[in-house]
Amino acid sequence: MLTFIIILIMVAAILLVGVVLIQNPKGGIVANFVAPSQIMGVKRSTDVIEKATWGFALVLIVLSLASNFFRPTSGGTDNSTDSRIKDAIENTTVATPAPAPAASQQPAEQAAQPTEATPAAETPTK
Repeated sequence: MLTFIIILIMVAAILLVGVVLIQNPKGGIVANFVAPSQIMGVKRSTDVIEKATWGFALVLIVLSLASNFFRPTSGGTDNSTDSRIKDAIENTTVATPAPAPAASQQPAEQAAQPTEATPAAETPTK
């Protein structure tokens, strides 16, 4: 059913584009005719095209809203955006960082005294 509604939406959109492109901003499509005794007068053709434009726009809106009722849901569960976000938050695992090593506390006297440097390893000379 959803496929059928999507096809109807595409047809309505194409027809709406066609009706809008037919319109002439300077008086409608009948403004190009010189003879005033045409089958439909200028006022009537403008009304028909305007009504067709509004009609196709309304059909497009109604079909777009109706397509929401036919969209598939997963397994009959509540598939709202809020519940999907809540599930994603609840199912995420957060890695806890390892505790930082405690800094060694040196007494004030020992910190003030310079430490003896260890002798460097002797490097063989050639």
